[in-house]
Amino acid sequence: MTDMNQIVGSHDIVMITLDTLRYDVAKLEEENCSNLCGSGSWEKRHTPGSFTYAAHHAFFGGFLPTPANTDKASHIRLFHTKDTGLRTHPHTWLFDAPDIVSGLENEGYRTICIGGVIFFTKKNKLAKVLPGYFQESYWRMNFGVTNPRSTEHQVNHALKLLEKADPAQRLFLFLNVSAIHGPNHYFVKGSSKDSVESQRAALRYVDGELGRLFDALRKRGKTFCMAFSDHGTAYGEDGYEGHRLAHEVVWNVPYRDFIL
Repeated sequence: MTDMNQIVGSHDIVMITLDTLRYDVAKLEEENCSNLCGSGSWEKRHTPGSFTYAAHHAFFGGFLPTPANTDKASHIRLFHTKDTGLRTHPHTWLFDAPDIVSGLENEGYRTICIGGVIFFTKKNKLAKVLPGYFQESYWRMNFGVTNPRSTEHQVNHALKLLEKADPAQRLFLFLNVSAIHGPNHYFVKGSSKDSVESQRAALRYVDGELGRLFDALRKRGKTFCMAFSDHGTAYGEDGYEGHRLAHEVVWNVPYRDFIL
């Protein structure tokens, strides 16, 4: 495990949620995802929430997806709030704040959210809650699920922000990637229905676009990156469709963290 006490304050920190990406889909595409998997493989984990809104509240509270095994000793958290009375690992960063976003802000980080799916649109009061964790939050129509080039537009916006960012100030950049969330059928020519195959195609597209972001972050200096799904989705397994339900294709998610 990375010692987060050596990361916070010295590295930019990036959290990328690959919204709705299934673990099995991610594993099938590892060899085709040189940016996300160039330095290693996906780890199977369990998400704390079965849909975007619930899962992200947990993530921002420091509860990232949990390793999918029964060895509790291996369930070491990167982030943990102070003064809970619980034992923590020496490599866990303890924050004295309601959430990791404001905790990092207290450490001098500039906190930025680039939204994707409906819960980040800021179009109503509910959709302002998750972006409200951050000092800066951005959403455009072309960042959303209906745009086949959404990741391209999200990365372009991130690059503009990075270009103008103070190189001496550390960044916490959060990116909610919308392209893998349905509808994704348009990533397979001639398809009219979302499927495992169309989600695989969407993931390949996303990985290709993230390369530009990773290159820009490397130029800024040291970056600790977390990339994972918030939940999966069902495509007819056992009669289920979608998410916000308790099925293994929803609960099992891919997780990676790495230094750029």
